[in-house]
Amino acid sequence: MSNSPRMSEKVSVVTGAGSGIGRAAALRLAEEGARVALIDRDSQFVESVRAEIEAAGGQAIALTVDISAPAQYREALKEVVSTYGRIDTLFANAGILGVVGPIESIEDDEWDETITNNVKGTFTSVKYAIPYLKEAGKGSIVLTSSLSGTRVFSQKGFSAYSTSKASIAAFGQMAAFELAPSNIRVNVVAPGTIDTNIFSSEDKEPEADDMNTKPVEYPEGTVPLPEGNGKPEQVANLVLFLSSEESDHISGAVVHIDGAESLFVG
Repeated sequence: MSNSPRMSEKVSVVTGAGSGIGRAAALRLAEEGARVALIDRDSQFVESVRAEIEAAGGQAIALTVDISAPAQYREALKEVVSTYGRIDTLFANAGILGVVGPIESIEDDEWDETITNNVKGTFTSVKYAIPYLKEAGKGSIVLTSSLSGTRVFSQKGFSAYSTSKASIAAFGQMAAFELAPSNIRVNVVAPGTIDTNIFSSEDKEPEADDMNTKPVEYPEGTVPLPEGNGKPEQVANLVLFLSSEESDHISGAVVHIDGAESLFVG
C-alpha cells in the first residue's frame, strides 16, 4: 500500500469492477487507501479483483449486481454502507459495446439493450448513490463516456454505442451543475482506444462484416504517442485524480484520454 495514501478513509464504489478500466481503477483506488465496493454482474471476475486487493493489503467487498436492475443496485449500496458506514466516491463505469451495424438493420430491442445498459445504468448508478454522498458532506462522481460520441463520429456501425456515450457525457455535465450546491463533483472520462475486453460484449450485425467497426484496428500511426493504444491503468490514474481531493475544484469536465488519437480519426 502507498506510504501517503491519497484516498485514505474514503469509501469508493466502482461499477463494472470485474475487468478492464473498472478493475484497474478499483486496484488503483485501493492502492491509495480507499475501501472499495466492487460491483459487477460477473461474480467470478469481481471476486478475483477483491482477492487481488486484499492480497495487496487493501480492503474491498465484492457485490454481484446488474446495474440495469435498480433494485439490485439499491440493495448493494445499502450493503456498502452497512459494511463501511459511508460512500465518498462513485466510479460509474459499467457498460457494454452492444450492437454494431447499419442503423436500418439494428433491431429495436438491440438498440434498447445498449441504451438501457449504458445510459439508464449510469443514471441508476448515480441516482441511488447521491443520498449517501450527501450524507458524507461531499463527494466525487466519475462517469465513463468515450471518444466515440464526443469527438469521433466516423466509426461505421457504432450509432447505438456512440449515442449512449454522448448521453452519458451530457448527463454528467447536467449532474455536475445540479449537485454542485451539495459539494458533489461530477466529471466524465472519455477514453480513446484502450486495450480492454469490451469487444466481448459486442453483438455485431451480419451486414457489418465488411465495415471498419473495431477501433483497435486503426492503421499504424493513428495514435500519435509512441506507446500506441492506451492501457486501463492510464485511465485508472485519471479516475484516481478526479476522485481525490487533488481535483477539488474540477467539476463538469469531460476529460479525453486518447493519446491525441482524435486529432487523426475524428
